[in-house]
Amino acid sequence: MCDQISDAILDELMKQDPMSRVACETCCTTGVVMVMGEITTKAYVDIPKIVRDTVREIGYTRGKYGFDADTCGVITTIDEQSSDIAMGVDKALEAKENKMSEDDIEAIGAGDQGMMFGMRLMNRRIYAVSGGDAHKLARRLTEVRKNGTLPYLRPDGKTQVTVEYDENGVPKRLDAVVLSTQHDPEVTQERIHEDIKKYVFDEVIPANMTDDETKFFINPTGRFVIGGPHGDSGLTGRKI
Repeated sequence: MCDQISDAILDELMKQDPMSRVACETCCTTGVVMVMGEITTKAYVDIPKIVRDTVREIGYTRGKYGFDADTCGVITTIDEQSSDIAMGVDKALEAKENKMSEDDIEAIGAGDQGMMFGMRLMNRRIYAVSGGDAHKLARRLTEVRKNGTLPYLRPDGKTQVTVEYDENGVPKRLDAVVLSTQHDPEVTQERIHEDIKKYVFDEVIPANMTDDETKFFINPTGRFVIGGPHGDSGLTGRKI
């Protein structure tokens, strides 16, 4: 949720001002979203509205879910980019040292360093099976919740797929599939297991990648009623 909020703010800023400089972090906990960072732009965006619209789209719209888009607190603490960092962006080092003309390099510099990665940069075979299936499961879980197929589901959820490879590094079979989903308190785990298998697993998981030894885990802790920011605090880019 934090990643989606920051992404939505960035998208709106870039839509209005493509030269915006945006370092926008979001954190959340029970009943509160905080947006912080440094932004330099000619655009105007209504950050609290973007926060609430994003939370609403995800599905946290009722107090009993532990988080409500319309009643949660939204704290915004945004500053302009540091002047020291801005110097590197306003004019590239090559332009400052007259090594290249500004027309050649368009006078664009880098004011900071960062490391970025993404699953799609992984080996294609690995992504196609492990990351691809995990993402498809998550998307399908959202789909059956939003379209009313499984109305007792709540917005929080997580997926994991473990793949076994042969000696040549080619995906051979799925060793384990894990899916946890938040749910209404009155629904039984037996019904959740049955429905998830029918409406999520059977729709997404390639049959030729599973066998009698493949392990399927659905809500392995046995209960997942408390979720989202009410269950865990969150932060953009956070990985445990």
